[in-house]
Amino acid sequence: MSSHQPIELPRWIDIGVLPLINLAMALAVSGIVVAGIGLDPIQVITQLIKGAFGSRAGFSYTLYYATTFVFTGLAVAVAFHGGLFNIGGEGQAMMGGLGSALVALAWSNQVPAIVMLPLMILAGALAGGAWAAVPAALQAWRGSHVVITTIMFNFIASALLSYLLVNVLKEPGNMAVESRAFGESAHMPGLHEALGWLGIDWPKTPLNLSVLLAVLSAVGVYLLLWKSRAGYELRAVGHAPDAAHYAGIWPRRQIMVAMMLSGALAGQVGINELAGVQGRLLLDYVVGAGFTGIAVSLIGRNHPLGIVLASLLFGALYQGGAELAFEIPGFSRDMVATLQGLIVLFSGAMAMVAAPWLAKLYAFSRRPVAAPGVAHG
Repeated sequence: MSSHQPIELPRWIDIGVLPLINLAMALAVSGIVVAGIGLDPIQVITQLIKGAFGSRAGFSYTLYYATTFVFTGLAVAVAFHGGLFNIGGEGQAMMGGLGSALVALAWSNQVPAIVMLPLMILAGALAGGAWAAVPAALQAWRGSHVVITTIMFNFIASALLSYLLVNVLKEPGNMAVESRAFGESAHMPGLHEALGWLGIDWPKTPLNLSVLLAVLSAVGVYLLLWKSRAGYELRAVGHAPDAAHYAGIWPRRQIMVAMMLSGALAGQVGINELAGVQGRLLLDYVVGAGFTGIAVSLIGRNHPLGIVLASLLFGALYQGGAELAFEIPGFSRDMVATLQGLIVLFSGAMAMVAAPWLAKLYAFSRRPVAAPGVAHG
């Protein structure tokens, strides 16, 4: 096998097995780092898993963090399949949250939740998609690289949100930079509330029914990309734009579609954070989720199922890392950031290190076995 040829692996190995091997290598290196600072790696990993999955409350926090990462990870993946590297999820999430918040501030005291929540979801999608449409148009018609423009738009979104909160939306008399509270109809029910309606007792955590929206989004992205003509055209442009254009597919249109869908998905972060938890518009509610979505998409191999699993991993790191900082003296959140960085390193920049021997192992397992009694010359 030539080192210059792309390594072809079955989809189930590429999505399922390879990320697990990369994760195992990242954990092994992390264990060496942890041992180097005088801590027990087994104790650290055990406590991290226990903090993330060992209780109903811990698992709920893990799912709460994962919900946000599913939205931003899917946003990166949709753009990627359209041949674009959208690193503007941070700004698109801010603008999506702004759109949802403006709808809530305007009408949440007049309309019921059954109307208000779908309006907020729609407004978040439209605002996030509209914010992504400008870099998409610049790429499609002016040749401006989407990586550069989406980086710039992150800063513009942050500045715009700050201006609006400080000068327009800030609640009078409140020293904090935040809007007034939304009306009751703009509240996304928490999981503990929803289960309480069914008579099931569940600890109160930030986890809310946005987790169902995240699952529906993952299913929708899968059906769109792999089970529809529109998704086929989008992937065709992403993987072979010249051939797609020759086949009658308009690349500029697909660039716009991919980026606007990407922005719409990132815009749903505000539903989880603002409608589900905060109940008002805040300045820093995105807190790096857009950039984490890049890592999530890389680890998940840009597939919805892989993204869901990678989101659970990062949710566990966030929740388990918080528990570690309390339970183990000498362990800080910086160590959690180190672990995240190693996972991104092995799943991103070094994602294909294990691929050659995996390909050889798979090829060996597929070799036909000689029938007994066959003579060999």
